[in-house]
Amino acid sequence: MDASSALSRGWLHATFFEDATAAERFPSPVVQILVVKTIPTEGGGPDRHRLVLSDGELFCQAMVATQSHYLIANQQLEQHKIVRIKQYQKNVIKQKRIMVILDLEVLQAFGTPPKIGTPQQLPSVGQEGQIQTITGQSFYGAKTEEKKPPAPRRVEAKPNANIYPIEALSPYSSKWTIRARVSAKSEIKTWHKNNSEGKLFSVNLLDESSEIKATAFNEQVDHLYPLLQVGQVYYISTPCRVQLAKKQFSILPNDYELTFERDTVVEKAEDQSSAPQVRFAFCNLGDLKDVEKDTTVDVIGVLKDVDDVTSLVSKATGKPYEKRELSLVDDSGYATRLTIWGKQAKSFDVKPESVIAFKGVKVSDFNGRSLSLLSSGTMSVDPDIPDAHRLKGWYDSQGRTGSFATHNNMASVGRATGRKEEIKLIKQIKDESLGVGGDAYFLLKATVIYIRQKNFCYAACANPNGQCNKKVEELPDETWRCEKCDMNFPRPNYRFILGVNVCDHSGQIWLTCFDEVARMITGTTADHIMEVINDGGETAANPIFEEANCRIYNFKCRAKMETFNEQETIRYQIMNATPVDFKAEGNKLAELIKQYSIS
Repeated sequence: MDASSALSRGWLHATFFEDATAAERFPSPVVQILVVKTIPTEGGGPDRHRLVLSDGELFCQAMVATQSHYLIANQQLEQHKIVRIKQYQKNVIKQKRIMVILDLEVLQAFGTPPKIGTPQQLPSVGQEGQIQTITGQSFYGAKTEEKKPPAPRRVEAKPNANIYPIEALSPYSSKWTIRARVSAKSEIKTWHKNNSEGKLFSVNLLDESSEIKATAFNEQVDHLYPLLQVGQVYYISTPCRVQLAKKQFSILPNDYELTFERDTVVEKAEDQSSAPQVRFAFCNLGDLKDVEKDTTVDVIGVLKDVDDVTSLVSKATGKPYEKRELSLVDDSGYATRLTIWGKQAKSFDVKPESVIAFKGVKVSDFNGRSLSLLSSGTMSVDPDIPDAHRLKGWYDSQGRTGSFATHNNMASVGRATGRKEEIKLIKQIKDESLGVGGDAYFLLKATVIYIRQKNFCYAACANPNGQCNKKVEELPDETWRCEKCDMNFPRPNYRFILGVNVCDHSGQIWLTCFDEVARMITGTTADHIMEVINDGGETAANPIFEEANCRIYNFKCRAKMETFNEQETIRYQIMNATPVDFKAEGNKLAELIKQYSIS
């Protein structure tokens, strides 16, 4: 058979204009590709791919679904190739009839013939009378229905609807129903801007094929928030907008996300076993050293320790927030700190020695390797999964009495240099003249013994629309002027520039730290200390500084040579600091002791 006689002539006309038997007459239509075009997507999203398909009589535009993009990447889909379309859906976008190709194969036996025949363009909507909306061969068979005006009333989803897999959803899908389990649900969040305000919440939806995020706004929040419950299975049907995912707000590996609309149909499924439970892709704690910073992973471990809730002040917004530190261990022999935030931190009530699975935690290089549960992440206590049962058995048999290594002090200074930070004593820092000849980075465990109170802060720009932080000058009219922003302010933002004297058993040294680290060391803000001084005089702040003394930290520092008044001096700046975890330090020392054997 030659390529010309292999084409499914009449397929496009039958699918768009004729009758409900088109899918039966052309179960796997064969067409020729006339054009292949890649359309870049703004904002760093995945590229889209457009085709022009010909059945020998008519031609139309087509979009390639994500799951078939590999054919274009592998240069299998080329102009004039003959292909068999295995799964497809008809659609209308902006009055144009478009075919969405969900699955296809290249028929290599026909090679790459020249253009076959003189096909005519498929008419747009309105150019050829009233049409029927006919869905082509879908994942679960053909569906035919006449296109009708939008119904004035709400139509409930039916359990026997033609179910779409989540992985097949795209902006080019028109009518669909998914059956999915709610695997995660956020709190209701509000926003207030200059000209608008509103509220939203989101859920993660899971089926056998994939997982996708869905967000509801304003009126939909009132209706859907009490309806959608974690762990329950629902039918969700159009109208519901499919758009490119905002990766900075989602942990899911899906190129798209959903937005519930006013008439989106949501119905609880009678069969609650019809969708899988939450999926995890666990990384064991010992392998975190090989995971890139800021990567999102899933972890599972035994809860070893739980810290109290601590309150902090956001540097960006000035608002208070809560956090709680957890210590996890697993059978890799490692212990890792994991931070939970906000309401989850305050309401956390899990007993130590429970197994917890976390989905969506961010890997940080703070103090070596640590974890932080994202707002879109979830945790499951004692989940009924094989990994949890294995860990529980391991912990009961040997983990409860074991000792654990940590990732502390294993972070690299910069991936460009590949250089490892080394733990130094204060005597070594001075003897080795760190900082002479170039910047040097090191780790130091030391105790704060004195904080310099003179010139502990400076008046910085208070521009609310940016993070200028430049020094400002007070004017005679008692306002504060920022030359960089060309603005005046009634008061500045005070920011720390703190001199801290620390010591270990080998000596003492002066370190400098800026606002973020200084807030952690002092437990307050420079603005607050200035208010105390303005109300009670310079000595009124003495108790604040004294309270910060005699605390031990792991410091991450940089030594840098600077010139002041034509004299060179080495300045030691604290880049990061974290309180010493005495239990982890004790375990580490125990491991070192075990390395020495007495013969």
